[in-house]
Formats: sequence, structure tokens, C-alpha cells
Amino acid sequence: MSSTSIDDLLAFEEEPARADPRSRGGKARLVLRSLAIAAALVAVLVAGLRAIGLQVSLPVLIAGVLAVLAVRRVTGLLAPPPPPPPAGRMTTGEEDGSYNWGSRDALRTAINRWEWPLDWSTTRPERFTGVVLPRIGELADERMRLKHGVTRESDPARSRALLGERLWTFLENPPRRPPSPRDLAVIVAELEKI
Repeated sequence: MSSTSIDDLLAFEEEPARADPRSRGGKARLVLRSLAIAAALVAVLVAGLRAIGLQVSLPVLIAGVLAVLAVRRVTGLLAPPPPPPPAGRMTTGEEDGSYNWGSRDALRTAINRWEWPLDWSTTRPERFTGVVLPRIGELADERMRLKHGVTRESDPARSRALLGERLWTFLENPPRRPPSPRDLAVIVAELEKI
């Protein structure tokens, strides 16, 4: 059972900036590595050009190699992340190196916890009663506990007054079929008013 409230899910706290591991001594290593790669490329190009009988000024060749490496580095830093995997493919994203929206994005994870059971309940009404309705009840109890110090079990009369007749009836006597999206939006709005 989760003890997260709606307010917690929607709260935003900026994470402190993490120190870049390349910032402490790593930049010098990065520069030296880039210079070693550039030197190796220049040596190969000079040998290749001389083998076919061409001569190019060494400073021009070095500048060209450094420019190509700089452009490659900048474009690598500016490249967007790969698109998320198709909806039908269930992968963790860790094995294939692709960005997995669900594993790193907490808001997406929270939304999926509701989206999937709600989607399932459109084809199987018993899923709504067995999965979604208890979660809505937990949310109602959690909000009442946090803001008023009661739950439906601890003080039913006060809980009924706090929830309102519509929400109380919905939680205590669930409908035979899942509510429409409009009705569910009204229920969520009433939950948020608690």
C-alpha cells in the first residue's frame, strides 16, 4: 500500500545539480584524449596523403582534424534522446540503450499506474471494481487522514460528511460498470476538494 497523496504526486521540488564527474581532473583527461586522437588521425592522414603523392600543409591538416572532432563532439552533445519504444513492445530500456520513459520519469510512472488499470477496466468491468476502485478509496482515506485525521474505517460518519454523498456512495456502493471519463473526472475533482 502506497502512502503517497495526490499533493505529493503533483509537488515539484528541484533536484540539486549533480557534480559532473568530468569536472574534477576529467577535463584534462578529455582534452589529452582528444589531442591523442587528433594526433593519431593527423599521422594516418599524412602517411596516406604521402603514399598517394599529395602534400598538404601540416597546420591546415591539424586544424581540419581538430575542427571535425569539435563538430563531432558538439553534435553528440546536442543530439536528442532516441524516441521511446513502441507501445506494444515492453522493454526495460537498459539492455538496448534506448530511453525508457517509464523507468526514469516518475510522473510517467505515476500516470501509468492509473492509465493501465483504467484502460483494462473499459473491456473488463470487474477490473475497475477490483483494481481502480480500491485505489480511489485509498486516495480518499489518505487525503482525509492527512487533512482531517480520519479515515472511512475510523470515523464513518465524519468521513461521509467530508466525502460528500456522491463520493461516499461511489466508494461504498460501487456501480455495476465503470464510470465514464466525465464521471471519473467529477469524482477526482471531489477527491481533490477534501
